[in-house]
Amino acid sequence: MLRYLPGPVRGAISLLLFICNTIMMTLPLFLVALLKFMIPLKSWRKLCDIVINGIAGLWISNNNRNIRFMNPVRWDVQGLEGLKKNGWYMVVANHQSWVDILVLQKVFNGRIPLLKFFLKKELIWVPFLGLAWWALDFPFMKRYSKSFLKKHPQLKGKDMEITRKACEKFKTVPVSVMNFLEGTRFTPEKRQKQVSPYTHLLKPKAGGIAFVLSAMGEQMRQMLDVTIAYPGRAKSFWQFLCGRIPEIRVRVASFPIDGDMIGDYFTDKKFRVRFQNRLNIIWEQKDILLNELLYQPQDIPLVSSHPENISNRINIRRTITPDILHSENTSQTEWIQG
Repeated sequence: MLRYLPGPVRGAISLLLFICNTIMMTLPLFLVALLKFMIPLKSWRKLCDIVINGIAGLWISNNNRNIRFMNPVRWDVQGLEGLKKNGWYMVVANHQSWVDILVLQKVFNGRIPLLKFFLKKELIWVPFLGLAWWALDFPFMKRYSKSFLKKHPQLKGKDMEITRKACEKFKTVPVSVMNFLEGTRFTPEKRQKQVSPYTHLLKPKAGGIAFVLSAMGEQMRQMLDVTIAYPGRAKSFWQFLCGRIPEIRVRVASFPIDGDMIGDYFTDKKFRVRFQNRLNIIWEQKDILLNELLYQPQDIPLVSSHPENISNRINIRRTITPDILHSENTSQTEWIQG
């Protein structure tokens, strides 16, 4: 670990290592993806998916070595017991920075299947990474405003079709579908504009995750609720590379995906209210946990991430009715990145 180097120098070296690793891993990834595209046999494509996911896992492992070698961050992670590499998981987390993605990949690499993100369509143009995401079958979503959909009604539901096709692909090989429920990175300004009832979070958006659970209910039986905290307040990607994030705290809570979480979110109003209420409770628990993770000193034991230990401390439950349902556009799925 090169702690003796100045932060900006260490950051530049670390960034160069990330770039070199990405270039080296993208080339074989793209080659296997082309072979998969050229031969339309189901068994062959499933084999290619396994190889592609293996290359992506190696890319993440190399990135983790870079972090371990170059970065003095202290990792405080709890809740990884009982995870399996051959299962299907829905993973949700709070979202504050691009560093969140590196954190999730470091924490879960080798423990659960490869994390798959729903990305904004514009991200396909990111050099090398855009190709890698395409080869890995990351769905690219196009967001439309309500005013745009009024002028172009034929595009309504387009994102749902993309999500449906992605879920069909996800059924063939174990996968972890990742969703930042807030739909964008948290900032105090966004919280104020949204009038969020939470201290450290934006309101959770339910449409995208509800649709995926409905489409993959047969395979996906476990949800991982991840809470990420940066006690030192610094959390930008460059600050992370320069070693200015002294500690990262992560808590993982596991929930079974039962029948109450599977239904038609877009046409069944009762299910929509029930599902959103459930997310609201999870988000209230996460907000309390975040407050403790951010402000408790290292030598004071932190609250366990197990849901029962948190929910017992909450005296008030915020519920909604069809009339006051969060004002999200239920014809659109909301994923990352803001």
